[in-house]
Amino acid sequence: MAERKIRVDDKWYVLATFAKPEEHPQTIKSDHCFAMFDRTGDISVLAPGQEGLYHEDTRYLAYQELTINGARPLYLGSSIQEANSLLAIDLMNPDLTERGEVVLPKGELHLFRAKLLWQGACYEHLRVSHHGTRPANVRIELAFDADFVDLFEVRGMERQRRGERLPPEVTADCVTLPYHGLDATHRRTRLRFDPPPQALEPHRARFDLQLKPGEERHFYFTVACEREGEPVQPLASYIDAFRANNAARRQVSEAACHVRSSNPLVNLWLDRSVSDLAMLTTQLKSGPYPFAGVPWYSTTFGRDGILTALEYLWLDPSMARGVLEFLAVTQATGIDRERDAEPGKILHEARSSEMARTREIPFGQYYGTVDATPLFLVLAGAYWRRTGDRATVQRLWPNLMAAVRWIDQYGDADGDSFVEYARKSADGLTQQGWKDSHDSVFHRDGRMADAPIALCEVQGYVYQGKLALSEMAEAFGDTVLAQRLAQEAQNLAVRFQSAFWSEERGSYALALDGDKRRCEVLASNVGHCLWSGIAAPEHAQRIADGLLGPAFFSGWGVRTIAEGEARYNPMSYHNGSIWPHDNAIAAMGLARYGRTEDAMKLMAAMFESSLHFDLHRLPELFCGFPRRQDAGPTLYPVACSPQAWAAAAPFAVIQACLGLEFDGETKSVSLRTPRLPPFIDWLRIERLGMPGAFCDLMLTRHERSVGVEVLKKDPGVSVKVVA
Repeated sequence: MAERKIRVDDKWYVLATFAKPEEHPQTIKSDHCFAMFDRTGDISVLAPGQEGLYHEDTRYLAYQELTINGARPLYLGSSIQEANSLLAIDLMNPDLTERGEVVLPKGELHLFRAKLLWQGACYEHLRVSHHGTRPANVRIELAFDADFVDLFEVRGMERQRRGERLPPEVTADCVTLPYHGLDATHRRTRLRFDPPPQALEPHRARFDLQLKPGEERHFYFTVACEREGEPVQPLASYIDAFRANNAARRQVSEAACHVRSSNPLVNLWLDRSVSDLAMLTTQLKSGPYPFAGVPWYSTTFGRDGILTALEYLWLDPSMARGVLEFLAVTQATGIDRERDAEPGKILHEARSSEMARTREIPFGQYYGTVDATPLFLVLAGAYWRRTGDRATVQRLWPNLMAAVRWIDQYGDADGDSFVEYARKSADGLTQQGWKDSHDSVFHRDGRMADAPIALCEVQGYVYQGKLALSEMAEAFGDTVLAQRLAQEAQNLAVRFQSAFWSEERGSYALALDGDKRRCEVLASNVGHCLWSGIAAPEHAQRIADGLLGPAFFSGWGVRTIAEGEARYNPMSYHNGSIWPHDNAIAAMGLARYGRTEDAMKLMAAMFESSLHFDLHRLPELFCGFPRRQDAGPTLYPVACSPQAWAAAAPFAVIQACLGLEFDGETKSVSLRTPRLPPFIDWLRIERLGMPGAFCDLMLTRHERSVGVEVLKKDPGVSVKVVA
């Protein structure tokens, strides 16, 4: 790909400057670490790329290559096992020659590599098995290096200067590669070898093997990511790390709600989503938090965390509680223009890499998002309805009230009832809705909209959030506040209809620009207006018809921008691509307005697209080309995979199709006109409900309805089916 200049407004664009030799790297993650390997388990051998071992957005291992007598092994196969926590790879030796003669024919040695992340370290097990008939003498070498590059450099940013690589430290079984950053922090990559190699140098370990026929040898390599100021964890053995990881996974799995269907391919899809969410979810001091996605967004994002938790709420409310607790702790308390922070505003993202700590990037704690604050209210309300957890909601109440004050004072700075955004930071994001690429908000003729910008979906979030807070205030006895918030929400809905509706386009405008002119662009944002309930019933049906029409619906899903709009491009990030979470929100909105058949159509498209993706994994986004016969959807080259809100999307569309609702205070579960798509004959849901009040349901599809059988339930929980 030709090199191009990036405009200032495009500063945070993820560069794709060449075709990578490894288009589908193998990815594993645990807490603050993630790793990307090529299919053989090596890192960046053929060309520099994004592969590596990362900790807190810093690459601690940039190169790794395993060789036999100087040759790379031949690839047999690889798989992600143990619910995304283990990468297993099968290799064999190539023909090994000396002075033109084959001394070891190909395929006599089987090399099995297993890689596991646990508590800031990558544990690797290498097993070498000899299947030949004669003794073999071979040299196994592992080459390695660290570059301590910041993830934003991997994404394409250039730095004028970097920290200092310090001299390596070598012992009989350990190599330490240290680095002193511009943030005055020491980082080090510590590699340990068991058994000790015959020769160990700063960037290479050598093992000399004399193997008898049928003999098997085992080697263990550990790569630890360490930073000054953090406690140095004693390195466990591979077996102990494997067992501890499995025990932690079992503990989470046993407490979770389980969904099973009649369709084995649906089960693979759902299992992959559960595994991806488990991998992306990191245990913080405040509780579990789903990191947004690998590789570019493996950290806390406010909007992503909230929407992921909302999609997954009916299965696991603990994720929502963890998201609410973390965002409350990090809620802005003062004005900081460099970080786009204002009192009561909810975090956009937080990073702790070198460039974040030196403020070369503004994202150490960055607040440049207009929608996370009202969505914080939406999640709190949904969590309350799901669980009836008074203690948590009361603890969060000051944060919820601070969020409302931000909406009314800073979000609506001009007092026109609409929440707008305009970047305060010189280096921050130009666009601050979920479509945050620089060119995502424009007029019908393609001209970019000037700030401050009021997005249509954000007004829906504010409407939805104030109604949710009103409901909670009523439950806690504050009738005056409840009535005020409900009235404000209704007033906003009335103002919204007149300001945003375009009769000519049959849809709400994408946004209002700084002069209050409508951006009359057909955009998927209106699906969010259906979900929030701000759409007038007479408008909702026309919007639904448009979303399922050929301009929006590609056959694989709803595009972010309708075909034919000025900036439509099916290969763009936000102007014509398809995002699974965006489709899930649209499906929830369609079901809200009685269009469950259309919600099932989106579910079918989402499921069918998953069949074409590696590991049945829905990526962050894919291209919006029309569906072609005998061809799958087209990948987007730098999409995150896995991505949290894409992984949670299947569960949101299932909830939409089932009309699944909860009342945590009365411990009741309701299904409103439930439906199942044609490719699911039955659906079994186990451990559905609240702690101490679970039920198991069997749902059976009929032509125009769903039969609901309560298999078992705890005392006090009720199940209702509402036609």
